[in-house]
Amino acid sequence: MSHPRIVGVVLVHNEDVFVERAVRNAAPFCDHILLMDHGSTDATVPILKRLAKELPSAEFHRLSHPRESHELIAGLAGQDVWAFAVDGDEIYDTAGLLRLRERINAGEFARTWMILGSVLNVTALAADRRSASGHLAPPCRSMTKLYNFAAIDSWGGDAPERLHGGEVVFRAGFTNSDRRMLHDEAPWEESDFRCLHTCFLPRSSRESGNAATRENIMEKYGNSWQRIIRSARRLVGLPVTNWKDSRYRRGPEVTVSTTAFFSTEP
Repeated sequence: MSHPRIVGVVLVHNEDVFVERAVRNAAPFCDHILLMDHGSTDATVPILKRLAKELPSAEFHRLSHPRESHELIAGLAGQDVWAFAVDGDEIYDTAGLLRLRERINAGEFARTWMILGSVLNVTALAADRRSASGHLAPPCRSMTKLYNFAAIDSWGGDAPERLHGGEVVFRAGFTNSDRRMLHDEAPWEESDFRCLHTCFLPRSSRESGNAATRENIMEKYGNSWQRIIRSARRLVGLPVTNWKDSRYRRGPEVTVSTTAFFSTEP
Protein backbone atom coordinates (compact mmCIF):
# COMPACT_ATOMS: atom_id res chain seq x y z
CA MET A 1 0.00 0.00 0.00
CA SER A 2 1.34 3.43 -0.92
CA HIS A 3 1.66 6.09 1.74
CA PRO A 4 1.50 9.89 1.55
CA ARG A 5 4.76 11.69 0.84
CA ILE A 6 5.90 14.28 3.33
CA VAL A 7 7.76 17.25 1.90
CA GLY A 8 9.66 19.47 4.31
CA VAL A 9 9.75 23.14 3.36
CA VAL A 10 12.46 25.10 5.17
CA LEU A 11 12.62 28.85 4.52
CA VAL A 12 15.17 30.92 6.41
CA HIS A 13 17.01 34.23 6.59
CA ASN A 14 19.95 34.63 8.99
CA GLU A 15 19.22 31.62 11.21
CA ASP A 16 22.66 30.07 11.81
CA VAL A 17 22.19 29.46 15.55
CA PHE A 18 19.49 26.76 15.43
CA VAL A 19 18.90 25.98 11.75
CA GLU A 20 21.06 22.84 11.61
CA ARG A 21 19.27 21.33 14.59
CA ALA A 22 15.89 22.32 13.12
CA VAL A 23 16.67 20.62 9.80
CA ARG A 24 18.25 17.47 11.24
CA ASN A 25 15.34 16.90 13.63
CA ALA A 26 12.76 17.31 10.85
CA ALA A 27 14.56 15.37 8.11
CA PRO A 28 13.76 11.79 9.29
CA PHE A 29 10.04 12.66 9.13
CA CYS A 30 10.29 13.81 5.51
CA ASP A 31 10.59 11.97 2.21
CA HIS A 32 12.01 15.12 0.67
CA ILE A 33 13.11 18.40 2.20
CA LEU A 34 13.61 21.75 0.47
CA LEU A 35 16.22 23.97 2.12
CA MET A 36 15.57 27.54 0.97
CA ASP A 37 17.41 30.71 1.90
CA HIS A 38 16.69 34.30 0.97
CA GLY A 39 19.45 36.80 1.55
CA SER A 40 21.25 35.43 4.59
CA THR A 41 24.50 37.17 5.47
CA ASP A 42 25.57 34.97 8.39
CA ALA A 43 26.63 31.30 8.21
CA THR A 44 23.17 30.02 7.27
CA VAL A 45 23.90 29.36 3.59
CA PRO A 46 27.07 27.28 4.18
CA ILE A 47 25.17 25.25 6.77
CA LEU A 48 22.27 24.57 4.39
CA LYS A 49 24.59 23.69 1.51
CA ARG A 50 26.42 21.19 3.70
CA LEU A 51 23.16 19.66 4.90
CA ALA A 52 21.98 19.34 1.29
CA LYS A 53 25.06 17.21 0.61
CA GLU A 54 24.82 15.16 3.80
CA LEU A 55 21.07 14.44 3.79
CA PRO A 56 19.91 12.28 0.84
CA SER A 57 16.41 13.77 0.99
CA ALA A 58 17.53 17.42 0.94
CA GLU A 59 18.10 19.99 -1.80
CA PHE A 60 19.20 23.62 -1.47
CA HIS A 61 17.66 26.66 -3.18
CA ARG A 62 18.81 30.29 -3.01
CA LEU A 63 15.81 32.58 -3.47
CA SER A 64 15.60 36.20 -4.54
CA HIS A 65 12.19 36.65 -2.84
CA PRO A 66 10.30 34.53 -0.28
CA ARG A 67 7.33 34.15 -2.66
CA GLU A 68 9.47 31.76 -4.72
CA SER A 69 9.25 29.29 -1.82
CA HIS A 70 5.53 28.91 -2.41
CA GLU A 71 5.96 28.68 -6.17
CA LEU A 72 8.23 25.66 -5.62
CA ILE A 73 5.49 23.70 -3.85
CA ALA A 74 2.25 25.02 -5.40
CA GLY A 75 2.35 22.23 -7.99
CA LEU A 76 1.96 19.64 -5.23
CA ALA A 77 -1.71 20.61 -4.78
CA GLY A 78 -4.00 17.65 -5.39
CA GLN A 79 -1.25 15.11 -4.77
CA ASP A 80 -1.03 12.69 -1.85
CA VAL A 81 1.49 14.94 -0.11
CA TRP A 82 1.77 16.58 3.28
CA ALA A 83 3.70 19.87 3.25
CA PHE A 84 5.61 20.48 6.48
CA ALA A 85 6.93 24.02 6.92
CA VAL A 86 9.88 24.41 9.26
CA ASP A 87 11.47 27.72 10.27
CA GLY A 88 15.01 28.13 11.50
CA ASP A 89 13.79 28.69 15.06
CA GLU A 90 11.55 25.59 15.18
CA ILE A 91 13.09 22.46 16.70
CA TYR A 92 10.85 19.38 16.60
CA ASP A 93 10.92 16.17 18.63
CA THR A 94 12.09 13.63 16.03
CA ALA A 95 10.80 10.55 17.86
CA GLY A 96 7.39 12.18 18.13
CA LEU A 97 7.41 13.07 14.43
CA LEU A 98 8.12 9.45 13.54
CA ARG A 99 5.13 8.34 15.62
CA LEU A 100 3.04 10.97 13.86
CA ARG A 101 4.29 9.64 10.53
CA GLU A 102 2.94 6.20 11.44
CA ARG A 103 -0.45 7.74 12.19
CA ILE A 104 -0.45 9.60 8.88
CA ASN A 105 0.48 6.42 7.00
CA ALA A 106 -2.35 4.57 8.76
CA GLY A 107 -4.86 7.06 7.34
CA GLU A 108 -5.85 8.73 10.60
CA PHE A 109 -5.64 12.20 9.04
CA ALA A 110 -6.85 11.42 5.51
CA ARG A 111 -9.87 13.72 5.95
CA THR A 112 -7.85 16.45 7.68
CA TRP A 113 -6.57 19.62 6.01
CA MET A 114 -4.20 20.85 8.72
CA ILE A 115 -2.58 19.41 11.84
CA LEU A 116 -1.71 21.70 14.76
CA GLY A 117 0.79 20.61 17.40
CA SER A 118 2.09 21.54 20.84
CA VAL A 119 4.64 24.32 21.17
CA LEU A 120 6.93 25.74 23.83
CA ASN A 121 7.75 29.35 23.00
CA VAL A 122 11.22 29.41 24.52
CA THR A 123 12.33 32.36 26.65
CA ALA A 124 15.40 30.61 28.11
CA LEU A 125 17.42 27.54 27.12
CA ALA A 126 19.79 25.90 29.59
CA ALA A 127 23.47 25.98 28.66
CA ASP A 128 23.52 22.17 28.45
CA ARG A 129 20.29 22.24 26.40
CA ARG A 130 18.63 19.74 28.74
CA SER A 131 15.82 22.09 29.80
CA ALA A 132 14.03 25.18 28.58
CA SER A 133 11.57 27.70 29.97
CA GLY A 134 8.78 29.42 28.13
CA HIS A 135 5.07 29.55 27.37
CA LEU A 136 3.10 26.58 26.06
CA ALA A 137 0.60 26.36 23.24
CA PRO A 138 -2.10 26.02 24.37
CA PRO A 139 -2.86 28.63 25.69
CA CYS A 140 -0.55 30.36 23.21
CA ARG A 141 -1.21 30.21 19.49
CA SER A 142 0.25 27.13 17.80
CA MET A 143 2.49 28.09 14.85
CA THR A 144 3.05 24.55 13.53
CA LYS A 145 2.40 24.17 9.80
CA LEU A 146 1.53 20.70 8.43
CA TYR A 147 -0.89 20.69 5.49
CA ASN A 148 -2.58 17.88 3.53
CA PHE A 149 -2.23 18.87 -0.13
CA ALA A 150 -4.57 16.02 -1.12
CA ALA A 151 -7.34 18.22 0.32
CA ILE A 152 -6.89 21.02 -2.23
CA ASP A 153 -7.08 21.55 -5.96
CA SER A 154 -4.78 24.58 -5.91
CA TRP A 155 -3.02 27.13 -3.74
CA GLY A 156 -2.30 30.14 -5.93
CA GLY A 157 -2.68 33.89 -5.86
CA ASP A 158 -0.42 36.32 -4.06
CA ALA A 159 1.39 34.18 -1.48
CA PRO A 160 4.24 36.21 0.10
CA GLU A 161 5.91 32.98 1.27
CA ARG A 162 5.31 29.24 1.38
CA LEU A 163 2.01 28.22 2.93
CA HIS A 164 0.93 31.78 3.74
CA GLY A 165 -1.62 33.99 2.03
CA GLY A 166 -2.76 33.39 -1.52
CA GLU A 167 -5.99 31.60 -2.42
CA VAL A 168 -6.70 28.00 -1.47
CA VAL A 169 -9.24 26.05 -3.54
CA PHE A 170 -10.47 23.01 -1.63
CA ARG A 171 -11.49 19.73 -3.18
CA ALA A 172 -15.04 18.51 -2.67
CA GLY A 173 -15.57 17.36 0.90
CA PHE A 174 -12.81 19.49 2.45
CA THR A 175 -12.88 22.93 4.09
CA ASN A 176 -10.48 25.17 5.98
CA SER A 177 -12.14 23.98 9.19
CA ASP A 178 -10.92 20.40 8.74
CA ARG A 179 -8.19 20.68 11.36
CA ARG A 180 -6.87 18.37 14.06
CA MET A 181 -5.80 20.22 17.17
CA LEU A 182 -3.34 17.67 18.52
CA HIS A 183 -2.17 20.25 21.05
CA ASP A 184 -5.63 19.95 22.65
CA GLU A 185 -5.63 16.13 22.62
CA ALA A 186 -2.48 15.34 24.62
CA PRO A 187 -0.31 17.12 27.18
CA TRP A 188 3.10 18.42 26.15
CA GLU A 189 4.96 15.42 27.57
CA GLU A 190 2.87 12.93 25.53
CA SER A 191 2.49 14.86 22.27
CA ASP A 192 3.63 13.27 19.00
CA PHE A 193 3.80 16.70 17.37
CA ARG A 194 5.69 19.15 19.54
CA CYS A 195 8.12 21.95 18.86
CA LEU A 196 10.58 24.17 20.68
CA HIS A 197 9.95 27.60 19.18
CA THR A 198 13.05 29.65 19.99
CA CYS A 199 11.40 32.91 18.95
CA PHE A 200 12.63 34.85 22.00
CA LEU A 201 16.27 33.75 21.63
CA PRO A 202 18.92 35.12 19.25
CA ARG A 203 18.77 33.08 16.03
CA SER A 204 21.72 34.54 14.14
CA SER A 205 25.37 35.12 15.01
CA ARG A 206 24.90 38.56 13.43
CA GLU A 207 21.87 39.41 15.52
CA SER A 208 21.95 42.29 17.96
CA GLY A 209 19.24 43.82 20.08
CA ASN A 210 16.01 42.27 21.32
CA ALA A 211 15.19 39.03 19.48
CA ALA A 212 11.51 39.54 20.26
CA THR A 213 11.36 42.55 17.94
CA ARG A 214 12.78 40.71 14.92
CA GLU A 215 10.28 40.85 12.05
CA ASN A 216 9.06 37.70 10.37
CA ILE A 217 8.64 37.26 6.62
CA MET A 218 4.97 38.21 6.55
CA GLU A 219 5.76 41.48 8.34
CA LYS A 220 8.43 42.33 5.78
CA TYR A 221 6.77 41.12 2.59
CA GLY A 222 3.07 40.53 3.31
CA ASN A 223 0.31 42.72 1.92
CA SER A 224 -1.84 42.78 5.03
CA TRP A 225 -3.39 45.92 6.43
CA GLN A 226 -1.49 45.21 9.68
CA ARG A 227 1.78 45.63 7.80
CA ILE A 228 0.62 48.95 6.37
CA ILE A 229 -0.39 50.20 9.82
CA ARG A 230 2.93 49.14 11.35
CA SER A 231 4.85 50.93 8.60
CA ALA A 232 2.79 54.09 9.09
CA ARG A 233 3.34 54.06 12.86
CA ARG A 234 7.09 53.67 12.39
CA LEU A 235 7.11 56.51 9.88
CA VAL A 236 5.61 58.97 12.35
CA GLY A 237 7.60 57.65 15.31
CA LEU A 238 4.76 55.87 17.14
CA PRO A 239 5.39 52.60 19.02
CA VAL A 240 4.57 49.33 17.26
CA THR A 241 2.80 46.51 19.11
CA ASN A 242 5.07 43.58 19.93
CA TRP A 243 3.08 40.81 18.24
CA LYS A 244 5.35 38.08 19.62
CA ASP A 245 4.42 38.94 23.18
CA SER A 246 0.71 38.95 22.38
CA ARG A 247 0.85 35.59 20.59
CA TYR A 248 3.59 33.68 22.33
CA ARG A 249 3.75 34.85 25.97
CA ARG A 250 0.31 33.74 27.07
CA GLY A 251 -0.22 31.74 30.24
CA PRO A 252 2.34 30.90 32.92
CA GLU A 253 6.02 30.38 32.22
CA VAL A 254 6.97 26.72 32.63
CA THR A 255 10.20 24.71 32.52
CA VAL A 256 10.38 21.41 30.63
CA SER A 257 12.96 18.77 29.76
CA THR A 258 14.40 19.19 26.27
CA THR A 259 16.56 16.06 26.06
CA ALA A 260 14.30 14.62 23.34
CA PHE A 261 15.04 17.64 21.13
CA PHE A 262 18.82 17.56 21.56
CA SER A 263 19.37 13.81 21.84
CA THR A 264 22.23 13.69 19.31
CA GLU A 265 24.93 16.08 18.18
CA PRO A 266 24.40 17.80 14.79
